[in-house]
Amino acid sequence: MSSLLAALRAPELVAQFQRQCGLVRLSPPPPQQRPEQRRWPQADTQAAAAAAAAAATATPARPRDAWSRQAGGDSNGVVTRTAIPQKKYKIENYFLYYLFLFAATLGQEVFYITFLPFCYWNIDPHVARRVINVWAVVMYIGQTSKDVLRWPRPPSPPVIKLEVRVDAEYGMPSTHAMAATAIPFTFLLATMNRYKYPFELALVFAVAICTLVSLSRIYTGMHTVLDVLCGIAITAVLVTVSYPLWDAIEAFQMKNHFAPVLALTLSFLLAINYPELDHWSTARGDTTNIVSAGGGATLATWINYQWNLIPDAVSAPPYEMPSLTTELICRMGARFVIGIVIVFFARQAIKSVALAFVCKLAGVSPGDKQARKLLWVEVPYKYITYTCLGVVGLALCPAVHRYLSL
Repeated sequence: MSSLLAALRAPELVAQFQRQCGLVRLSPPPPQQRPEQRRWPQADTQAAAAAAAAAATATPARPRDAWSRQAGGDSNGVVTRTAIPQKKYKIENYFLYYLFLFAATLGQEVFYITFLPFCYWNIDPHVARRVINVWAVVMYIGQTSKDVLRWPRPPSPPVIKLEVRVDAEYGMPSTHAMAATAIPFTFLLATMNRYKYPFELALVFAVAICTLVSLSRIYTGMHTVLDVLCGIAITAVLVTVSYPLWDAIEAFQMKNHFAPVLALTLSFLLAINYPELDHWSTARGDTTNIVSAGGGATLATWINYQWNLIPDAVSAPPYEMPSLTTELICRMGARFVIGIVIVFFARQAIKSVALAFVCKLAGVSPGDKQARKLLWVEVPYKYITYTCLGVVGLALCPAVHRYLSL
């Protein structure tokens, strides 16, 4: 068993998968010798003696001349060239290259901040609330597990790394694989008894999304095979165990008067008590974004229910799937565009105000990028920003849609 785990964790397995997918590491070019250096030994001896004699009688170079040569300037008609960094890999299969790069974006903020609101605005708020709840819990467990276990990502070489931003984070488990398992399968479980559709086709689609995103993490060199498999397994257990509780959790979020206070307090405590980092990375900030958005979504759910903004069901499920008419597509597009514009500007405004407020309390400058990495700056300003965005996305935007009769 230990030998199997070691094989699944080996970086050579990642490099082998990359080569099979057409991502090949280039060998470093051999050092090139200038033509004037290719001489017979006698000529080299004579040249060395002449150079020594010239150096003894030459006037020492002025500091400015020396600096000019170091900077790549012109000296005695000879221009010294600086080596240009070259790409260290070759792409032999561009289809897989762009396919896996696209799949990798399905586990990043740009996907979460567009897809989850889209589901809430255009598909079904009932389903979207469950997806958001499971996503927030799964991602928090995955992110904290990384900084508890502290297993490094596969080294380069032999692995080719196509991403830089999250390279400072640890690797076990893969949170991309966890999100790619949690979102489609939660979506599937939340809709299978609510709508009439070919379940087998939806299951194949969920498996395909999970597989594609998981393989993209190996292709980009960010995770070992073991990281990915563990991420999928952990998520499968969490989704299975939590499934019977989804209705009870939603009822609590809607009806209990202490639900907003509990959600906001719990999300802040989880973020501020994130495992201590031995070096700064994006993990703590990203985790704060996720749990804060989940807390804001709970507050929005409570507001919508208490103010009777959640429409009652006309009939009992399962429901027929609506036909995609031109009018419906236009309405969906309008809701999405208007909602995303509101979220974008709200994010920019709230982030600026929250960062200035928190930095003032901490006695640091908002423009100091190092100060933003401090625990009591990074967590509070991100907490305020994304908690508010949860309310904006799930409460304010639907209100605007209703006002515009969308």
